[in-house]
Amino acid sequence: MAEQQKIHPVDPEAPPTAPLVPKGSTMSEKGDPVEQYPPVIRRSFPVVHSKPPKKRCSCCRCLCWTISLLILLVIIIAAVLGILYLVFQPKIPKYSIDGLTITDFSINTNMSLSAEFIVRLTIYNPNKKIGIYYENGSNLTAWYTSTKLCEGSLPKFYQGHKNTTVLDVELTGQIQNGTTVLQALSEQQQTGSIPLILDAKVPVRVKLGKLKLMKVKPHIRCNLEVDSLTENNLISIKSSSCKLKKISL
Repeated sequence: MAEQQKIHPVDPEAPPTAPLVPKGSTMSEKGDPVEQYPPVIRRSFPVVHSKPPKKRCSCCRCLCWTISLLILLVIIIAAVLGILYLVFQPKIPKYSIDGLTITDFSINTNMSLSAEFIVRLTIYNPNKKIGIYYENGSNLTAWYTSTKLCEGSLPKFYQGHKNTTVLDVELTGQIQNGTTVLQALSEQQQTGSIPLILDAKVPVRVKLGKLKLMKVKPHIRCNLEVDSLTENNLISIKSSSCKLKKISL
């Protein structure tokens, strides 16, 4: 005879028992509890495409090569000039005005002023290994304030090493407003000091050993102070100074 099932009475006031399935779990089809996990948050990031490398154009390469060659050429020229300077030790020639003679300084019938000067110019070359060729096309001008009195040119010649050359340069000119200039000079002459300016632009070529360089044109300015400007009279030079202003090609 089969055993009868035993029925256990349930106390309604007893506290509820713990659930067989843990909290946060569900039952599988087989009845087993299945744990639930929090959902995974997936973030989407923008896709960044890297730029393809730029291709260097042929023009940029040519420009880089040209700049490099120019820099190299400048370095070579600077090195050559430095060597030449150390070997030849160039010095600037010295110029001085040592005499002034006035052969004509008179008013013409048309009220213009004729002026003829003879300027004694001394040039000294202090270089031991450098010669100087004085070429054609020079210009020497005498000025009183802003008025050009007369002008002339130097002869063509070669000046050797450690050489002193004395030149008598003739200057001639004609001033249109002669009476005005002559009156101003007469008033200035009473002070016993008349300022004059002699400007010289002389094309020269420098000789380094056997090498003859390109032609350049130095600009020399001489400031003079004389006691008078009288025709056929002994002119006394009270002060004289000559400086190299600039060199142009």
